Amino acid sequence: MKHFFASFCLLGSLLHAFTQGTPAASEFLLEGDYLIGGLFDIHHASGPIYQDKPEAIDCSSQVFILSSYRRFQVMRFSIDEVNNSTNLLPNVSLGYEMFDHCSDTYNFPGILKLISVDGLIQPWGEPYKNLSKVIAVVGPFSSTDALTAAPLFMTDLIPVVSYGAAASAFTKKAKFPSFLRTGFSNENIIEVIANIILHFNWRWVAFLTSDNDFGEDGMELFMKRIKDTEICLAYAKGLNTNTNYSQMFEQIEAQRIRVIIVFAPKLIAEPIIESAIQLNVTDKVWIAGDTWSLNKKLPKVKGIQNIGTVLGVSQPAVTIPGFDDFIYSVKSQSHCENAEEQMFCNQACNCSSMSADDILALDPSFSFPVYSAVYAIAHALHNALQCGVDKCNGNITVHPYMVLAELKKSNFTLLNRSIQFDENGDKKFGSISVVFWNHSGIAEDVGFYKFHPWVNFFINTNKIQWYTEGEVPTSLCSPECPVGHAKKQNGIHKCCFNCEICPNGTYMNSTQDPYRCIHCKETEWSTEGSTSCKLRAVEYIPFTDSGAVLIMVGAWALVGLTLATSILFAINYNTPVVRSAGGPMCFLILGCLCLSSISVLFHFDKPTLSSCILKFLPFLSFYTVCLACFVVRSFQIVCIFKIAAKFPKLHNWWMKYHLQWLVITVAFLIQALLLVIGYSLSPPVPHNETIWYPDKIILGCDVNLLAYSGSVVLLLSLCFLCFIFSYMGKDLPKNYNEAKAITFCLLLLILTWIIFATVYMLYRGKYIQTLNALAVLSSLYSFLLWYFLPKCYIMIFKPNKNTQQYFQGLIQDYTKTISQ
Repeated sequence: MKHFFASFCLLGSLLHAFTQGTPAASEFLLEGDYLIGGLFDIHHASGPIYQDKPEAIDCSSQVFILSSYRRFQVMRFSIDEVNNSTNLLPNVSLGYEMFDHCSDTYNFPGILKLISVDGLIQPWGEPYKNLSKVIAVVGPFSSTDALTAAPLFMTDLIPVVSYGAAASAFTKKAKFPSFLRTGFSNENIIEVIANIILHFNWRWVAFLTSDNDFGEDGMELFMKRIKDTEICLAYAKGLNTNTNYSQMFEQIEAQRIRVIIVFAPKLIAEPIIESAIQLNVTDKVWIAGDTWSLNKKLPKVKGIQNIGTVLGVSQPAVTIPGFDDFIYSVKSQSHCENAEEQMFCNQACNCSSMSADDILALDPSFSFPVYSAVYAIAHALHNALQCGVDKCNGNITVHPYMVLAELKKSNFTLLNRSIQFDENGDKKFGSISVVFWNHSGIAEDVGFYKFHPWVNFFINTNKIQWYTEGEVPTSLCSPECPVGHAKKQNGIHKCCFNCEICPNGTYMNSTQDPYRCIHCKETEWSTEGSTSCKLRAVEYIPFTDSGAVLIMVGAWALVGLTLATSILFAINYNTPVVRSAGGPMCFLILGCLCLSSISVLFHFDKPTLSSCILKFLPFLSFYTVCLACFVVRSFQIVCIFKIAAKFPKLHNWWMKYHLQWLVITVAFLIQALLLVIGYSLSPPVPHNETIWYPDKIILGCDVNLLAYSGSVVLLLSLCFLCFIFSYMGKDLPKNYNEAKAITFCLLLLILTWIIFATVYMLYRGKYIQTLNALAVLSSLYSFLLWYFLPKCYIMIFKPNKNTQQYFQGLIQDYTKTISQ
């Protein structure tokens, strides 16, 4: 850096000494009313430069760039064509002064020459005294060169129209207010490359670039562009003259990368491809940047077909009419200077051996950007001078900032292309070509990407001859997952993953999120590995179901039998059978059995809040009364036959105060209180059962067992007491054994609910409602059929056993047995 500033200061003081003149026949200089500067890298200083004193580099001793020399000639031709035009800049001649810009740090004399007047650089802030004829500059070509050269022109707002500098930094107008370009930016080129990769579904790529501003910018833009895509950058490397290509290709091969992007200048790209041929790198797809995609030498190198398929993006190769004739005309004359003949440094090309055919056979990339840059400046000058059909306004003093203002407003047609710039100075015209290196060694157009006025992308895949002989090659870290599988990332790259099948109740939507199985809605279901959900079948037992009809008929039959039994008991109210069965308590039991049967009707059809409440409330309330009646009835039987003799006072006290009714009332009130508490805390509500059956929704009622545990415990306690008392009377008289009947009814009751509980634990389908209703009905029938029906039988068919004498005889016989 010290050498650079020393060189800058020294060269500024020596400018005047260098401006004694250049031969008129020089290709680098043409006199005119206005001059356009030109910076072309005809030579390139590829290696490091070591100096022991500040001095400019001699470009003519460096590597000669054939394609840059062609672009150099395009500028000369363009200005010659403008000067011969009758419509553009009438009676005004354009000249040029061009320099061989071969280095970004040791090549400032030419730049200082362009911004100086008579060898002096005017300080800022002083009024213009002597104006330079240079109104604009075409170039430089590379981003690195432009980043060092352009700031020197920005201070005086001298327009710099680059034909190749593509770095995104130039869009920052605060730093580069007078910079424009006629070539596509890196952002445009990267956009096309990314779309090519996406078009062919390549996911696992390598990005090779030059180790400079151009390459770093391209790398940053590429990573930003693929951030929200399926593309993964598996390998990236900045290349220079010291790169170990063998090691690089080994690393690429180790990661099974099949697509390699080479975003680098031609001088870097050529050694990469040549090394790939020498190292026998095969079965790859190469994507070339626009700087080398139209290379004329590489497609014809022996062994190029072995490396795979080469695609590329390029500036369109536009045929410029008259350019071929101009080159033949120029080469028929002697215009090529040697380094010894130059009057100002780096205005010599050492190109005397180049023929016209050699020049025309070179890579045509960026020729039209040079051509359109010259014409854009010419049109801007034409407008700044207020030129008409035959003359321009000679009274106008043109400053570079005036040309810049007109450049920004450019809108003209050149070779059927509308030349315009956007607010950042980037071009708003043309398209980028997609090319394929065919087996004939020609870069064949196979597609395009058009930016303006709208995006249009097309690739003719049929024109591409893949190294796979037909099928499009793949480049994946992991193969795509089968349908219905989710990707589980393996490592840092999202392209590397394992595949896991989506379980039941989930599905895979790869367009929405390929890394997550999405849960179905509660009303939907799916099998393992599904890509969508299906609606669940909604199931319940309607009133019209055959099972429901039979149970409801059974319920109404129970009501009928209960009424008939009540009538029969009422007719025979004063008989011993009725009195031994409980007397008035029988009617309470029969009434509660009848009311309990109401619950059966609410087990069917779609559940509602009211049906869920009435499904349990009548049964729990009135069946409690039934059990309480049988508890006191079984206690009374035991008391009469066993306790009365041993505890006569207890028997008298029980009969005197009618404690049986008190027990029944207390049991009912306790159950009512427990039910009120339970229904207040957690009332039963309609519920969709979705857990047991993934493809069905079973409509039912959600019952909080904890909230109703008190009611259930009370029923179980009554059953237990009833069973204890009735079991104590198992040895009572054979024909007068109420306890045995009650015991048998309780056993049926308990067995019924054990069976239902077992089924409920194993099955939750729609028929569980039918089974529940059947269990309720069975509980009611157990007492009606096995307690009351035998007594009805005696009253109807065995009236002789329904007499006072018969019952007293049974009691006397039992008393004798006990006393013995």
